[in-house]
Amino acid sequence: MPILSLITFLPIVGVFFILSMDSKRSELIRVTALLVSIVVFFISLPLYFTFDAHTYEMQFVEKLQWIPSFGVHYHVGIDGISLFLILLTTFITPISILASWHITKNVKEYMVAMLVLETGMVGVFISLDVFLFYVFWELMLIPMYLLIGIWGGPRRIYAAVKFFIYTMAGSVFMLLAIIALYFLNHRATGEYTFNLLEFYRLDLSFAVQFWLFLAFAFAFAIKVPMFPFHTWLPDAHVEAPTAGSVILAGVLLKMGTYGFVRFCLPLFPEASHTFIPVISWMAIVGIIYGGLVSMVQDDLKKLVAYSSVSHLGFVMLGIFAFNIQGIEGGITQMINHGLSTGALFLIVGMLYERRHTRMIADFGGLTKQLPVFATFFLIVTLSSIGLPGLNGFVGEFLILVGTFKSRILYASIATSGIILAAVYMLWMFQRVMFQEITHEENKTLKDINKREFAILIPIMLTIFWIGIYPNSFLRKMDASVNHLLKQVGEKANVASRVHKPKKSGQLQKNVIPKIDIVPECRTEW
Repeated sequence: MPILSLITFLPIVGVFFILSMDSKRSELIRVTALLVSIVVFFISLPLYFTFDAHTYEMQFVEKLQWIPSFGVHYHVGIDGISLFLILLTTFITPISILASWHITKNVKEYMVAMLVLETGMVGVFISLDVFLFYVFWELMLIPMYLLIGIWGGPRRIYAAVKFFIYTMAGSVFMLLAIIALYFLNHRATGEYTFNLLEFYRLDLSFAVQFWLFLAFAFAFAIKVPMFPFHTWLPDAHVEAPTAGSVILAGVLLKMGTYGFVRFCLPLFPEASHTFIPVISWMAIVGIIYGGLVSMVQDDLKKLVAYSSVSHLGFVMLGIFAFNIQGIEGGITQMINHGLSTGALFLIVGMLYERRHTRMIADFGGLTKQLPVFATFFLIVTLSSIGLPGLNGFVGEFLILVGTFKSRILYASIATSGIILAAVYMLWMFQRVMFQEITHEENKTLKDINKREFAILIPIMLTIFWIGIYPNSFLRKMDASVNHLLKQVGEKANVASRVHKPKKSGQLQKNVIPKIDIVPECRTEW
């Protein structure tokens, strides 16, 4: 059964159903979108249960000719690296749609945008044809732009345009690099193809790797977003509707970190090793900067947005540790961030629906009025901090272990980000949920309702599941991550033997090389 195609294009089938409905039947439109997304999630579950954890080979592969004259195929498949990102996408989407019940403006168009966005996100993670990957990468940009620009806050147009320009700027460089790989592969093999697995076999000179790495890394660093390419993120998060923020934090940002793992490391191993200090220091600066800026925020949503910069800095640090603990920790932390930060945005949205404000100073003493809500809020807060027994601890621990094995200095400095997270998250929780009630409006607030309970319970269960039994996730990654490290290590060693200058001073002179288009032809928890 073409399960990957089903979970990718079933949302588009739902789009056609919704487009055929009367725009006035808002409730039916909402229910239809929700049911479609739930069906997609249940169809995706066999990916986990039937996934063979003992092989690094791509699984559930589908390959059909698409544009044969250019060597473009509809070629999809998954491994242990992409498995959980697909499941995260199908898990977060119905939760986001259920959290959008308060949307009353252009409901039909809103739900169409949500379902098209799901197709684009899933497509990015399953694509094994680089042309197909780029199509899905650009596809998800359109509905996200509309979600921010139409259903966002007062500065929604500014935020949407800024998001679009930043993403497109990175995409242009990535497109140029994809075209370069296309012709480099033709010169090496005589075959015109966009097959990613074929690109992995290329033996590229260091000069070619250097410039192509920069092109891909620029696009992915914007999407992560890494410091200093992060400035679009707070505006997009603050102005986006709640569901838009959840999907942005939960899935879209992971496309950047996934891109580094899927493209930069295996395609350009020698360049990736060369850029370890640059990427690591950018990640460390992002960790500390994001934590410090989060501490001084008055707006709840902006605080959570800046915390994403800090948390995703840990992911990048783990990926560029170049060992199994770091990379598996980075992948796990991608999932954890999607759950914990997504839940934080949901909680902020629930508070906003009650009080129509996100300013921390407008709250206080809410524990007395909202005891159940406060319990959920506390669990998510501790999860974001990385309390042992919850999901955040697993990812951060593995990342720091991997980084410590690679560079002790990097791990030592990055640890301060955990302390900063405890400071800004606990201080925020104290000001919102404890102290005395100083605003009369807070005395009449109602506790969590059934819809909100249904939104948060699945996330809470997953938070505890990963925190208590992470091996059910980590073991699925082992074969793929081990193969990635072996692949990168072998190619980097070969490249260093062939291309590295013999004199110690020569490498410094060639740090920015001239490009030559002709190619030279398991962790227990």
